[in-house]
Amino acid sequence: MEYVRFGNTGLQVSRLCLGCMSYGEPARGNHAWTLPEQQSRPFIKQALDLGINFFDTANVYSDGSSEEIVGRALKDFTSREEVVIATKVNSRMRPGPNGAGLSRKAIFAEIDASLRRLGTDYVDLYQIHRFDYGTDIEETLEALHEVVKSGKARYIGASSMYAWQFAQMLATSERRGWTRFVSMQNYLNLLYREEEREMLPLCKAEGIAVIPWSPLARGRLTRDWNESSARSETDEFGKTLYTGTEDADRKVVEVVAKIAADRGLPRAQVALAWVLTKTTSPIVGATKATHLDDAVAALEVQLSTEEIAALEAPYVPHRVTGFA
Repeated sequence: MEYVRFGNTGLQVSRLCLGCMSYGEPARGNHAWTLPEQQSRPFIKQALDLGINFFDTANVYSDGSSEEIVGRALKDFTSREEVVIATKVNSRMRPGPNGAGLSRKAIFAEIDASLRRLGTDYVDLYQIHRFDYGTDIEETLEALHEVVKSGKARYIGASSMYAWQFAQMLATSERRGWTRFVSMQNYLNLLYREEEREMLPLCKAEGIAVIPWSPLARGRLTRDWNESSARSETDEFGKTLYTGTEDADRKVVEVVAKIAADRGLPRAQVALAWVLTKTTSPIVGATKATHLDDAVAALEVQLSTEEIAALEAPYVPHRVTGFA
């Protein structure tokens, strides 16, 4: 496993982050395809054995049960100081006017709830789960600053939004002397590259770590175009991500397949190797042992200039998405 500095911080994270949205009680929340606790734990253990020290979840994943499962597993399998735990706040956790969002009230309530579920005194990275149009950014940023100063989070991060919104938040924190975002968890893969236009250059200029979600496009880059999975058939949000560009997207999938076949590699390794050239620590999901093995093996895959050009050539501009 390789380890890198997390943006401009002194924190060291593995070059891969285990995304834990797949781990949660199927009867809780909106994801019937998630793995219950006893099926989830082996993947968390496998990740640790492979040297992954970075784990990402969210309060909303499976109505909080993802945090519970991850927290118990990490406590059983390793020591707290050996891992970097990330979670998120914003999405609706309960009915009522204050059951979601990035208000001071919501942030203070949700950080405590996440810590209880995770069974820890602090999280290493506390992220806003999208932009909140209903709350002034100064209220959000000051509340996050106080969460850090209270010792409940070591760092703060953001997730998918427009680059101008992120720039505004960074500038406000700088002006007010508040804790600054150190990471951006955005949507990036060979089928969706709009982040290369504004967000990635902004993060590079500001020393922000980039930890993209869905680097394999929810598995679309790892199988033939017409194949499906149990998740793809029930993932309503995923169905909104790839509409209107099917012809170009199919060509990208075909190039991935060809390069993988020519090199005798699984497609996942080729697709992830491309993302690794542009980001800090991609967030990978795993519901089969081979998923993590392929992800770690991708660290050794060096794509040639010609291969990168071939992978990128079929791409066409996409509707900006992933912010929901």
